[in-house]
Amino acid sequence: MVTKSDVAYLAALSKIALGDDELKSLTVDLENILGYIEQLKELDTAGVQPTYQVTGLKNVCREDAIEQQIPREKLLKLAPEAKNNQVKVPKVL
Repeated sequence: MVTKSDVAYLAALSKIALGDDELKSLTVDLENILGYIEQLKELDTAGVQPTYQVTGLKNVCREDAIEQQIPREKLLKLAPEAKNNQVKVPKVL
């Protein structure tokens, strides 16, 4: 059984602010979803093949190949800033 405190806990973990009416509504919704999942567990799927693709499309892959090689020096000249033969970028923390 899903309680309002369960939904409030999940909302806090997700950093979502919910009003009291939203907590009530989501509690009912989550309880219904879990009920549907329990219904699905009762189905016999022993002979059913998994469906991974329904459109018939396939990935088109190609080998990676260098079509045009540009000298490092030329590329470094295009960079806003370079240091020690590398492109210098700002720190990301």
